[in-house]
Amino acid sequence: MFRTHTCGELRISDANKQVTLSGWVQRSRKMGGMTFIDLRDRYGITQLVFNEEINAELCERANKLGREFVIQITGTVSERFSKNANIPTGDIEIIVSELNVLNTAMTPPFTIEDNTDGGDDIRMKYRYLDLRRNAVRSNLELRHKMTIEVRKYLDSLGFIEVETPVLIGSTPEGARDFVVPSRMNPGQFYALPQSPQTLKQLLMVSGFDRYFQIAKCFRDEDLRADRQPEFTQIDCEMSFVEQEDIITTFEGMAKHLFKTLRGVELTEPFQRMAWADAMKYYGSDKPDLRFDMKFVELMDIMKGHGFSVFDNAAYIGGICAEGAATYTRKQLDALTEFVKKPQIGAKGMVYARVEADGTVKSSVDKFYTQEVLQQMKEVFGAKPGDLILILSGDDVMKTRKQLCELRLEMGSQLGLRDKNKFVCLWVIDFPMFEWSEEEGRLMAMHHPFTHPKDEDIPLLDTNPAAVRADAYDMVVNGVEVGGGSIRIHDAQLQAKMFEILGFTPEKAEAQFGFLMNAFKYGAPPHGGLAYGLDRWVSLFAGLDSIRDCIAFPKNNSGRDVMLDAPSTIDQTQLDELNLIVDIKEGE
Repeated sequence: MFRTHTCGELRISDANKQVTLSGWVQRSRKMGGMTFIDLRDRYGITQLVFNEEINAELCERANKLGREFVIQITGTVSERFSKNANIPTGDIEIIVSELNVLNTAMTPPFTIEDNTDGGDDIRMKYRYLDLRRNAVRSNLELRHKMTIEVRKYLDSLGFIEVETPVLIGSTPEGARDFVVPSRMNPGQFYALPQSPQTLKQLLMVSGFDRYFQIAKCFRDEDLRADRQPEFTQIDCEMSFVEQEDIITTFEGMAKHLFKTLRGVELTEPFQRMAWADAMKYYGSDKPDLRFDMKFVELMDIMKGHGFSVFDNAAYIGGICAEGAATYTRKQLDALTEFVKKPQIGAKGMVYARVEADGTVKSSVDKFYTQEVLQQMKEVFGAKPGDLILILSGDDVMKTRKQLCELRLEMGSQLGLRDKNKFVCLWVIDFPMFEWSEEEGRLMAMHHPFTHPKDEDIPLLDTNPAAVRADAYDMVVNGVEVGGGSIRIHDAQLQAKMFEILGFTPEKAEAQFGFLMNAFKYGAPPHGGLAYGLDRWVSLFAGLDSIRDCIAFPKNNSGRDVMLDAPSTIDQTQLDELNLIVDIKEGE
């Protein structure tokens, strides 16, 4: 056999046992006539000892072992003279009697250690080596444990796991689809699912009243830290439920995951916040509530005093950073440059310090009396030592989003975004529609199958922009970890929704006829939710990006640099698929 034990298993109670281990050479050290080798596998590290006085030939062979060689050894477990409290096997070592080199290895392009010298690009190119590092492997182990706990929790509540197809029809309402040409149906294409949305609704029509799936989803969209072109959802749907039933079920699942995987017991109900309040007070539909710094609107106080930037603004708002009045002019200038970055787009920033005696010193003092500045201080509830930061603009929503970025930056600078603190929130009462300048029409904020709030249904005929959706998102520490809605189960209401979204009856029938026809055969009231598995794992692991909890991720250009994909394909394959590649000049 290749091994009797793993490299993380042996303890002082195993002393004098004859054992066989297999693994990779982590490092090698020579001390006098002794050679020490750290042997690593997925489970840990064990120190091996080769003694020149006992077996010179074996010791000489050990001295030729390089990093990442794959070896098998047999030896005796011995108590370690110089113990290592940093590893579980630190009380023992193996006095080696036999050595078998299973495979040699080239010197790796970066060190296989927690603090590696490899940059992102080189680690992604050699991802199979990167996965040997504890720091990365532990993320995948956490992901595995999470999927096990999800399945256990949902199974205990009567959910059934059903796999839905990966090759489906294109429904280009939302993000761009990835499309797949069909050889057997020339000129026609499958799409990869952005989510199993319509399929899980069909399962509700089929009588599977509690469905879940850990489902691969695909979206051809611009990437960032919490996005990948392919990602994984914990996809769920329930029949004969209202919003409260779904929130209760999946809040319960979140608490179960926190308790079993992080040892955090959340006993209080999660806070709920209307979308309109989230935007008004935090400028985001996924506010980070680990710290306060709620927005304060200042139109009534700061407008009309001769400062044209404020006098001409449609919105003036600010935040109060507790204890930050010590910020230097250099730090404040850096914050101004931060909000002026192109991706944020503010034109400038006004600041005000609350001095030790309670007076307010502002960057726009010449326009405002101390009396007005004191009024401003009062609405913030600011105290001596606090710093007030103000933005303004001619677009209310845009300026709030800029202020949101400033708030998050201040939270980070002041150490208020602790990765070991978790604040969970349900954002509810989303708008049903949002206006698209590009399309020149209303678009579904979530998707076309979201049910409007019952009391807002009359507004579909008179003021659809004011309709609220029976939709909800779960937010943890400023990250949207999941969301869903009650679905439309009435064919007439669904047809009305398509009409508002600008679908002709023919287009609606072509894209969604299968669903509307299914509704005619007795669709139950239903709703659901999808959690982002990658986001949950990265949150629990304290990662800044979801890439390190995915075994083989893509980079920010959507490329797999290890497999060199996407790539061109052979002309024979193109001919079989009846495809002609015509790349426009400059692309």
